[in-house]
Amino acid sequence: MKTPNLKLLAITCALLLSSCGPKDNKAATVETKMVETVVKEPVYDTNRPETILAAIEYAHGGWNGLWKKGDVEYTYDYRSPETGKADVSLERYIFGSEISYGNYGQHQINFMQDSNDKVIQYFDGNETTVLVNGDENQNPELLGVSDFLRRTNYYWFTMHYKLNDKGAKAKYLGQEDYKGKTYDKIEVSYDAEVTGKEQNDSYIILVNPETKLIDRFFFSIPFLGVDEPVIAANYEYENIDGQLISTKRSYFMPSEQGYSEEPSLIQTLKNIKFGNGFTAETIQQ
Repeated sequence: MKTPNLKLLAITCALLLSSCGPKDNKAATVETKMVETVVKEPVYDTNRPETILAAIEYAHGGWNGLWKKGDVEYTYDYRSPETGKADVSLERYIFGSEISYGNYGQHQINFMQDSNDKVIQYFDGNETTVLVNGDENQNPELLGVSDFLRRTNYYWFTMHYKLNDKGAKAKYLGQEDYKGKTYDKIEVSYDAEVTGKEQNDSYIILVNPETKLIDRFFFSIPFLGVDEPVIAANYEYENIDGQLISTKRSYFMPSEQGYSEEPSLIQTLKNIKFGNGFTAETIQQ
């Protein structure tokens, strides 16, 4: 197992969010999802692990259930328990266009760590703009991390649906016990010809066969040289208007001694509200 440079990951911990699946072809994805209708619960068959990905999507309320809600707003808190430093933002997404808006009241981890400036990031479905204290900022480094966060924050919110996207490949790895529960262990990778990406992230997910939820998973970050899925994440869920949302996410860095019981980073999602009626013209208001 290749152990990632923990210091590097701590400094660039925004990249913890980089475990994205297929490169989004929005027009194709939207059209496909619009015609999907889950009539009954999918079969959950370990002999056909692709059915498990469909069961996960169904257990979370299905993409159609999320799609019909149109958009979402929530408060995002990304925090280091050790230092107390955090990024806190008001997040808004439109599901059809993947438009993403983040209004940061605090940014001490991923960018401008020593500044109290007000920062707004906006991805319009094609490109990202950044406002600092109300003025558009063209700093390439800030634009780069902002574009990264807009796309990946959206991806993580919709991850359990996107695992079942075209290009996903699933392999059953047997069962594994974790904290007194027995999970089905699935390796998820992506077909580069479908994703259009030279480097594709990979997962090992632990699926509760009773709830069909991913309670724990591991992921890679090829961009940082972490080519194996060794960074661990534990998820906890809440039912918000019929969708199961991972409102608490704890991340654990590997070491030579294994994984600590204490998380390195914790994300929480609060005040989640669907169906706000956002449009490209009003989402920033």
